[in-house]
Amino acid sequence: MENHMFAQLFTDIASLWAKYHTMYLTGILNTLILAVVATLIGCVIGFICGILQTIPCGPKDNIVKRVLLKIIRIIIRIYVEVFRGTPMILQAVFIYYGMPYFFGVSFKDIWTVSIIVVSVNTGAYMAESVRGGIMSIDPGQFEGARAIGMNHLQTMLYIVLPQTLRNIMPQIGNNYIINVKDTSVMFIIGFNDFFAVHKMVSGAVFKYFPSAFLEMGGYLILTLVASFLLRKMEKRLAGKSNYELVNTDTLTMSAGTYSYPRDAASPFDETSKDYKGEKA
Repeated sequence: MENHMFAQLFTDIASLWAKYHTMYLTGILNTLILAVVATLIGCVIGFICGILQTIPCGPKDNIVKRVLLKIIRIIIRIYVEVFRGTPMILQAVFIYYGMPYFFGVSFKDIWTVSIIVVSVNTGAYMAESVRGGIMSIDPGQFEGARAIGMNHLQTMLYIVLPQTLRNIMPQIGNNYIINVKDTSVMFIIGFNDFFAVHKMVSGAVFKYFPSAFLEMGGYLILTLVASFLLRKMEKRLAGKSNYELVNTDTLTMSAGTYSYPRDAASPFDETSKDYKGEKA
């Protein structure tokens, strides 16, 4: 009986794929494009918010700078809490239907709205990840950068952010995988992603479970491939697990092997005629 049920299930899946594989593949492609683009834009938003939250500001700074940074940090905090604390499906509804309602701004392109929603949602999570990544950097590196004359922007670009990017790469990968799955809520505004295809196909042929089973397998394959590639990228960024230390430096002469030229003797050289010895 069970074997018959599984045979029927796989027969239904095969028939769905044979008939609607073009729609499924289009949905997968749309899902991947939206997830990749939104994750990249979200990372940019997160880095901007993270940098703004970590700009040093003390009592001795200009009052205009202190007030401005305070306002910016309050705005960032509200943004992060709102978009982390509400479901993405409601954010999509609010932006797609709420903007015309309150401001008279209508969106004619579903792609634009979907990218905005997923990007802004991802940026809220990335903002805290970037802030934590920046704060995890040894404070001595900030001090060393200031000691050689670097300003805050130069310190961030050339010293802090490269290390931060490497440290938060697992979180970036995690957000990408989440976006691959969470783009399924964009069907609420009519975006034609992988999950939307499932709803259309199951509604047309009334085979809801076989289509759902096919969708679940597709999402699992997408996330497993992404996890594999991200682990490879993390290992590449981490570098080699062991290093060979250089025991000798050809540019450095060993102690006692260097002798001053006789014609260039220092007044502090005992062989110099100007050397007067140590005073008692």
